[in-house]
Amino acid sequence: MEPTTLSTARLLLRPFAPHDENDVYAACQDPDIQRWTMVPSPYGRENARTFVGEIVPAGWREDTGYSFAVRLGPDGGDGPLVAAVGVHVRGPDAYEIGYWAVKEHRGRGFMTEAVEAVARWLFTEVGAVRLEWRAEVGNTGSRAVAEKAGFLIEGTLRAALHTKGTARDCWIGSLLPSDLGLTPALPYLPYHLPAAASSDVSGGI
Repeated sequence: MEPTTLSTARLLLRPFAPHDENDVYAACQDPDIQRWTMVPSPYGRENARTFVGEIVPAGWREDTGYSFAVRLGPDGGDGPLVAAVGVHVRGPDAYEIGYWAVKEHRGRGFMTEAVEAVARWLFTEVGAVRLEWRAEVGNTGSRAVAEKAGFLIEGTLRAALHTKGTARDCWIGSLLPSDLGLTPALPYLPYHLPAAASSDVSGGI
């Protein structure tokens, strides 16, 4: 996948680059990011350097993950880092989204705006049929963003999130193109429960 830049009314989303190292390092000192996401804890400068210089470009190059730095500046600007959004490619047409917001920029709708932009790109340009979201049970902030972006929470998976040497329960949700008013790349035939069979038995002699 060629590295892609997206924009919204307030934001510029572009692949992380080496010069983002300081901002990523600073953001990931937040205990909440270390607690609720998959980033290492403690988070060192080498972690940030490896992320922006190796992990991100490899993901785009090998089609294993698409990571975006979310910055203020929709008109080509490159303002403060407000969030990160990553798409993990789990297999053929299997995509999962993850994200974190910089503490100082929470509560202004940036995260939801960015997630919606990435989802639309996946559906219209990449051809995704379904986008999944997962978060550890209890991560109410991440769940609120997912629901505002249109995800349907489908349930709880036991021991499905492996992080920091443990298996934890996680919520799972999904977003389909039709949830955003988009035409799906593959026709969707949802399952409907069959009408209940009549309990009346009629007959005659």
